Amino acid sequence: MAALGSPLQTLRGLLRELRHVSGRAYRDTAAYRHVLAAFRAHRVTSEKLCRAQQELHFQAATYLCLLRSVRQHQALHREYHGRGERSPEEVAGLVGFMLPRQPGGKG
Repeated sequence: MAALGSPLQTLRGLLRELRHVSGRAYRDTAAYRHVLAAFRAHRVTSEKLCRAQQELHFQAATYLCLLRSVRQHQALHREYHGRGERSPEEVAGLVGFMLPRQPGGKG
């Protein structure tokens, strides 16, 4: 995972991933309410009251990375998971190759 970025970007990313998972009614989910409540509760108000101001941000960024990775894995799995036996032409097309043609129209 790279740099954390701003907490607002992390919050927006989390909400975007929740929208992917839950669909249009993502604002009615408990996860949405929990994420917003956690970010509101850990707002930086003054250094005196903020013990671990980046702890929630780090945990949220880690969870965002997990949600994105799971979504991307599922997309790759749907695209490339075996659907039975494939022809050599189809397999070659998946990796970007073309099979050679035999002279005389035999292939």
